[in-house]
Amino acid sequence: MSEICCSPLLSSPLGDDDAVELASVLKALADPVRLKLVSVIAANGEGCACDFPAITGKSQPTVSHHLSQLVKAGILEREQRGKWAWFRVDADRLASVRNVLS
Repeated sequence: MSEICCSPLLSSPLGDDDAVELASVLKALADPVRLKLVSVIAANGEGCACDFPAITGKSQPTVSHHLSQLVKAGILEREQRGKWAWFRVDADRLASVRNVLS
């Protein structure tokens, strides 16, 4: 048996269920607007949906769609405060993605 030149990325390969879950998270992140939203929210600790149209240059319905996809994928957590929704990054979810990719 030949030696591997580099350390493996993972201690074991992803199982089918884990691969499907990771693919859904990566698919949700594979959009420039969504990446920008996540980066803004992560940098500030949280963010109000009311601020994102100006930040992204997109309409409120478009921003809402992107935010809902990020929530559905488990990347963001949503909290309703009065009229507006506030969002935080799910640090555990992103850490699990980072661990697989690093």
